[in-house]
Amino acid sequence: MGYDFDTPVDRRGTWSVQWDGVADRFGVDGLLPFTISDMDFASAPEVLAALQDRLAHGVLGYTDWRHEDFLSALRHWFTTRYDTELDTDRVVYAPSVLNQVSQLLRMWTAPGDGVVVHTPTYDGFRKAVTGLGRELRGVPVGDTTDGTAGGTAADHTAALERELARADSKVLILCSPHNPTGHVWTESELTVFAGLAAKYGVAVISDEIHADFVHPEFVPDGRRHLPWSRFGTGRWAIVTSASKSFNFPALSGSYGVIGDPDDHAEFMRRMLTAEGLASPAVLALTAHITAYRQGAPWLDALNTYVAGNLRMLADRLDAAFPRLAWRPPEAGYLAWIDLRALDVDDAALQRELIDHEKVAIMPGTTYGCEGYVRLNVGCPRAKAELGTDALIRALGRLAR
Repeated sequence: MGYDFDTPVDRRGTWSVQWDGVADRFGVDGLLPFTISDMDFASAPEVLAALQDRLAHGVLGYTDWRHEDFLSALRHWFTTRYDTELDTDRVVYAPSVLNQVSQLLRMWTAPGDGVVVHTPTYDGFRKAVTGLGRELRGVPVGDTTDGTAGGTAADHTAALERELARADSKVLILCSPHNPTGHVWTESELTVFAGLAAKYGVAVISDEIHADFVHPEFVPDGRRHLPWSRFGTGRWAIVTSASKSFNFPALSGSYGVIGDPDDHAEFMRRMLTAEGLASPAVLALTAHITAYRQGAPWLDALNTYVAGNLRMLADRLDAAFPRLAWRPPEAGYLAWIDLRALDVDDAALQRELIDHEKVAIMPGTTYGCEGYVRLNVGCPRAKAELGTDALIRALGRLAR
């Protein structure tokens, strides 16, 4: 079946955070946005048809997720996509990935405890950690992904160990693949992380919501995403959702896997009692089941299309600024672009983009790094070209 990713869908006036809420972050209405991580594509037609059928039933009562239709769809996806067996006795459900992260932090840490992340880091992690009164501790991802100056893999491992070894470091939040750099962790990297976590008794929360967007042509050694369940010992959890891959985050709904039976039971108790979240949104369940059972061809086609957007961006940046030597990310539709070779002031670049180019592109400072931008190319090619050209023009006026 052919899928159309070129025809734009008008999202204005739909309460879209990316489109209608652009002034909240950038101070100006009407900008062409390349910002938060949702896409401008309609979800898979198979998912939309299933949602319409469910709505046609007419009764939208309280719902349970603990049934074989849902759990078998999860097992099917992990087996066919990641060649990994999923223990559905360890599955949990929650409204969102960040909701799961927050609940796990409440379970496994106390106020003032340290939570380790790789930097640059997704701003949602920072908000969750600091909002709960925990201390965010960053370790740079390293040269191979975000261009952080200096250091070998051993240096970065040593830096991670220093943070995990601190007596009050209780949790490592692993973003796998990494957001915003798009790095797909290698088996050896994950093995090192698991060994250090076990050595120092640190729990691991692995956010794998970007796992379905690995681009084989951009991964040097052809590696695939490897779920944390292959590595985890002691306290660990995977948190994820089909909503990123199939573009239905507004439906809410995520699931997780918690390794330890007692931790699993405690999470379930909290969600069913203290949090009052016993019944999931039925449309989110419908979307997940259909996406995982029928959506693979659409997702494969989408990945190919997004990779084309990333190639276009790389080609145009290389033609305009070869000294950037920018490479597309190994995963995702979020282009993390190191601009430091151009010696461009971040604030000046944002003024050029907003005031003259009328586009909204996320500054690297949102994720803790100066001299970068994050450009969302999860959109029709024509829009991605507009954003790319606007960025190049703005850089051309500022680059030294």
